[in-house]
Formats: sequence, structure tokens, C-alpha cells
Amino acid sequence: VQLASGGGLVQAGGSLRLSCVASGPIFSSYALGWFRQAPGKEREFVAAIKWSGSNTHYADSVKGRFTISRDNDKELLYLQMNDLNIEDTAVYYCAAANRVVSGWPVTAVNMFDSWGQGTQVTVSS
Repeated sequence: VQLASGGGLVQAGGSLRLSCVASGPIFSSYALGWFRQAPGKEREFVAAIKWSGSNTHYADSVKGRFTISRDNDKELLYLQMNDLNIEDTAVYYCAAANRVVSGWPVTAVNMFDSWGQGTQVTVSS
């Protein structure tokens, strides 16, 4: 089970840190990722991290502003979001890629097969 939290309302330029509790086998998946979905839009990739933490990958739109990390001891996945803008407003989801066994980066929605409930992030001007 994955439970995402940490969303909320923030002004443009502000920061939020999302957390995702991904316990047991899910946390040892090949990769964990963050996706987001804005109203009327398709779900899109935000960031991913390999099981070892040695590799990360970001969407161009968040590169340099967002940081994905994981705490293997606590089985927590994080997304630190800085310098937020209105376009970052969306429901954010954490997900695990259980079926993937090789290759990097892992970014496609259909490569992730274990999804948690989302957390709303709203950025105001």
C-alpha cells in the first residue's frame, strides 16, 4: 500500500515536500516514481528513482526545482518541490514499477503498476 501525503495550498515560489509510505515488496520495486495529473489532462511523469537510489530522472518541467529521494530504512519516498508555479497544480501520485527489471530511465505511466492514492497540490499566484 502506498499512501501519499504532504500536499496543500502554497503560493507561487513556495515549497512543499511530498511523502509516500510504500511498505514491503513495493518499496523494493525496480523503481519508484512520482506522477501528477491536472484537471482535464493526462497523468504525466514527474520524477523517478531506482531501487538503489543511485539513479534519478526528472521531467524537464521540474528539473532543477524538484528532488526525489528515498529512505530505505523508513520505506519512505519523498518529493521535495521548490520554486513552485501555477503549472505545478495537480494531484500527485506515487507509484512503483514492479515488472521492470532493467533499463533507465523508467518514465512511462504503463511501466508503473502499483499506484497509491494522490495528494492535491495547489499553487496560487
